Amino acid sequence: MKGQIQKINYQKQLDEILKSINPQEKKPTLLLHACCGPCSSYVIEYLSSYFDITIFYYNPNIYPQKEYERRLNELKDFIPRFEPAVKNKVKIVVSTYEPKDFFEATNVLNEVELQQEAEKGIRCRRCYEFRMKKAYAYAAENKFDWFCTTLSISPFKDSLMINEIGTELEEENSVRFLTSDFKKKGGFLRSLELSREYGLYRQDYCGCLYSKINTEKARLENQSK
Repeated sequence: MKGQIQKINYQKQLDEILKSINPQEKKPTLLLHACCGPCSSYVIEYLSSYFDITIFYYNPNIYPQKEYERRLNELKDFIPRFEPAVKNKVKIVVSTYEPKDFFEATNVLNEVELQQEAEKGIRCRRCYEFRMKKAYAYAAENKFDWFCTTLSISPFKDSLMINEIGTELEEENSVRFLTSDFKKKGGFLRSLELSREYGLYRQDYCGCLYSKINTEKARLENQSK
């Protein structure tokens, strides 16, 4: 139909990339930005036989600090118990936690209307971008072959935004961006299965102060109906 935007099949693109990797050769290195254990579970299971994975935990958007630490500790506890991660020697790098970086990157204190946005809006795009930029810079500095993020596994995240940001970053650096839509092929459902199997804590809001407020507000509204 004229004027209709054609959707990009990022899962198909990922399948083609994985087909091109020779299992007989040394694995290419992949820096995988991750936000928590549950989102990492399926992605590690899926990719660890193709790549030498290092998880990059950079999430200063998460509020409050107690929640940030809980998600980080859950990830640290999960990796040594998860057979695909142990077998393929998945590593973790923890970056800085400075919440002011989130507020500056998203500009939510000045553009107050963004505080009320549902997920997949401008606030979220800016949040994806500043975290992915930080991870990409680390990948380039440490000469990784590939970079990716687990963010696309969530049905509440915009895969188009995520892949557009990654593609733009790739144009500025030598590290290749691994396109993805990890929720496809049952990826999100598999992450739920693995969370139950390993007893992983699954948070009920994305991470930032505003997603927490909006989630609690929606819960109260549903209870009052």
